[in-house]
Amino acid sequence: MTPPELLARIEHLFAERGGAEYHGEAVSQLEHALQAADLAERDRRPAAWIAAALLHDIGHMLHGHGEVCAAKGVDDRHEELGVRFLAKGFGPEVTEPIRLHVAAKRYLCGIDPGGYEENLSLASIRSLELQGGPMSVGEAREFEANPHYQVAVAIREYDDQAKVAGRVTPPFTHFRPYLEATLRADPA
Repeated sequence: MTPPELLARIEHLFAERGGAEYHGEAVSQLEHALQAADLAERDRRPAAWIAAALLHDIGHMLHGHGEVCAAKGVDDRHEELGVRFLAKGFGPEVTEPIRLHVAAKRYLCGIDPGGYEENLSLASIRSLELQGGPMSVGEAREFEANPHYQVAVAIREYDDQAKVAGRVTPPFTHFRPYLEATLRADPA
């Protein structure tokens, strides 16, 4: 798949499946993605961060587990599925924060026992348990050794804030230039 074909496939996924409920939250998959990207853009983050914020949960639209898989005790491993798909056209500056955004939730719960976790939505708390629970001190230190961990934490925080019903954001087409700017000319 060429980078332009990947971009077309991403747009198709959001058009076809973006209206689906976002795993027990008050927003759809598309609304969640747009809110996360909008928050990153408002913070004047680089194009790769905005692209990662927009695409961080694309793996949810690629699997066949259904919209409430966490409630059924299934960890859909959406971060890994999404990265395998996106690596066809995006480099690690986009894919690594996406791959690490679930670990970032575990990290934040581990370094801020009670504080961070208290503010998670019920759906995020449910999925946290399936994803391994809060990180231990050793896991947190290992996570911090990853050069992309700080971006992953920022994407995670945008993820947590991007669940507001009715929040107005720019449309998907507004964020397309960030995707185009971060697509590799020659896929791996």
